[in-house]
Amino acid sequence: MSSTYPHRERLAELFQREQRRFQETHQASSLAHSSGRDSMLAGVPMIWMAKWPGGFPVYVKSASGARFIDLDDNEYTDFCLGDTGSMSGHSPRPTVLAISEQAEKGITLMLPTEQAAKNARELERRFGLPKWQFTLSATDANRHLIRFARHVTGKRKIAVHDYCYHGTVDETFANLAPDGSTTSRKNNIGAPVPLDHTTVSIPFNDLAAAEAAFASGEVAAMLMEPALTNIGIVLPDGGYLEGMQELCRKYDIIWILDETHTLSAGPGGMTAQLGLKPDALVLGKTIGGGIAVGAYGMTETLAETIAASMELESIDVGGVGGTLAGNALSMAAVGATLTEVLTPEAFEHMESLAIMWQQGIQEIIDEFGLPWQVSRVGCRGEYSFRPSAPKTGAEAATAEDFELQQFLQLHALNRGILMTPFHNMTLMSPETKPEDVQRHLSHFREAVSELFGN
Repeated sequence: MSSTYPHRERLAELFQREQRRFQETHQASSLAHSSGRDSMLAGVPMIWMAKWPGGFPVYVKSASGARFIDLDDNEYTDFCLGDTGSMSGHSPRPTVLAISEQAEKGITLMLPTEQAAKNARELERRFGLPKWQFTLSATDANRHLIRFARHVTGKRKIAVHDYCYHGTVDETFANLAPDGSTTSRKNNIGAPVPLDHTTVSIPFNDLAAAEAAFASGEVAAMLMEPALTNIGIVLPDGGYLEGMQELCRKYDIIWILDETHTLSAGPGGMTAQLGLKPDALVLGKTIGGGIAVGAYGMTETLAETIAASMELESIDVGGVGGTLAGNALSMAAVGATLTEVLTPEAFEHMESLAIMWQQGIQEIIDEFGLPWQVSRVGCRGEYSFRPSAPKTGAEAATAEDFELQQFLQLHALNRGILMTPFHNMTLMSPETKPEDVQRHLSHFREAVSELFGN
């Protein structure tokens, strides 16, 4: 637990006050949650939804753009945006029209549509990789690429960063133990095998550790985000990503960049921003405007190697694929979202607001002399309870303070602001406005004043 806020009794009092306020103003959501307990584990469709700080989640009645209204008619500015799934804004008009038109013509066919190839060409234009496949999630895309990497290299392990997150991929729930070994991440539910059988965990921003792992000859692929985003934002040191690219080439390791969250950096993510040349790249929920979808791209060389290693007779039962993957509805959503919603102009607008937010948060941190810091990747920003930006996932994890975070989350909810429930993170959409940012900054200053003011 972080020691940046020592007054735990005061924190408990403030949190209890906010909980009472939340329960008084969210009675319809409370009733809906109670009703859901009759038929759902923890009363929610996915158990992590029980992590919201008010004792039950807010139930949404309608959402549009950067706002939504709950069952109690409370209005919110949404900085969570489906934890990136709605970075395009809720129900963007071009995406809704494309979905509606395609739904009339067929939803899932287990056959390709012309739109899929158009989407692949647009992704090649943005990320530079010529061959693409589509899935239902980034998790699936990561799983598939890990299988392909082991298949074509004959090596059994993958490398990941300490405190990484790549969806619900078994091999990635790994941490780096104090003795340098790889171990299972805390609260890893039902791990199928010991993680050191499948995975090597290395610290972010440590090329020497990466080279030592690669030199073992056991590593098939390096799966990584260009910047960590699920343990707070951890930015790469200058030259780190380029150095990793060279190490992967040196040791003949497949370099996979997971840009599911770092797509916030721009239309081509950090890959295009920094001119990186990965062997494969993963994208997720953002590209579908809210419709379930994922994608992975590959170089010509990797694609040809994979294709040459597959037998047509059993290609459908090899552990890669899914009958809903690349369905007509998701392909229509991707086409509209990429070309009409998440445009370069939209990213410029989104990043300008994130810069405004970052500067405002930093000014409040400075005003109160807080030992906190704020980081940003394009239109995504996050503050953490440490005086300087973390260099590794372990440094970011050490700064976590669940009780303090829960108070700040609940304080925001009670003032009509939704943040990502697992982090102190904000995300801008094409529909977010400067007044939305100011609303968030007002909440933050009020909460900090209550915590640290005299």
